[in-house]
Amino acid sequence: MSNKIRLLMVDDHEIVRAGLRMLLQTQPDIEIVAEASNGREAVARARELQPDVVLMDISLPDVDGFQATQQIKRALPQTAVLALTMHESDEYFFRMLQAGASGYVPKKAAPTDLVSAIRTVHEGGVFLYPSLAKSLVQDYLGRARENDDRAALDGLTEREQEVLKLIADGLTNQEIAERLTISVKTVERHRANIMSKLNLHSRTELVKYAIRKGLIEVEE
Repeated sequence: MSNKIRLLMVDDHEIVRAGLRMLLQTQPDIEIVAEASNGREAVARARELQPDVVLMDISLPDVDGFQATQQIKRALPQTAVLALTMHESDEYFFRMLQAGASGYVPKKAAPTDLVSAIRTVHEGGVFLYPSLAKSLVQDYLGRARENDDRAALDGLTEREQEVLKLIADGLTNQEIAERLTISVKTVERHRANIMSKLNLHSRTELVKYAIRKGLIEVEE
C-alpha cells in the first residue's frame, strides 16, 4: 500500500466526488485517503493525513481553492496540489500556480488526462492541459521568431517538432497520438521532453513566465 499515491479529494459537489471516486478507484497506483467538501475541511484533512496529492476544486464554500492551496503548501511543502475546476483560463491557472499548485485540469478533461496529471504532479512535474500548453507554446514560438530562442527549438528532434506544432494547434494528447499513429504515453513523453527543452517544465519557470506576461501580480 505504501507505494500508492495517497490522494485527498476536495470538491463541494457529492456527485462530482462520486464520479471521481469511481474513476480513481480503478487505478492500481492511486488510493483515496479522504474527501473534503470545503476549503477549511481540506486544510484540516491534509494536515492530519499528509497526502501525496490533493485534488483541489477552486470554487469552494468558506475558504476557496486558492487560499486552501496556499495553506496546505505552507504546512506541507512536499504535498502536490492539482487543481480540478470548471474555470479554463490562463488567469485562474496562474493564480493557482502562484498559490502553490503543480497542475490544472478542467472538469471537461478526459479521465486519462486526470489520471496522467495526478501521476505527473506526484513525480514532481507540472501538468499542462492541452489548451493551456497551447497558449504557452504559441507565445514561446512567437518569442523564438523575434529573439535568439531558436537554439532551444533546434535542440528538438524531428518528432518533437511535429508534436510541438500539434500542441500549438491545440490538439489533445489523444488527438496527437491518432494523428501521428503513436501511443498516448509516447505523446506524453514527447510533451515532457519539449517543455523541459523550452525551459517550461517546472512550476518556477511557469511562474516566471506568468510574471513576464503580467498574468501574476508581484507583491512588493
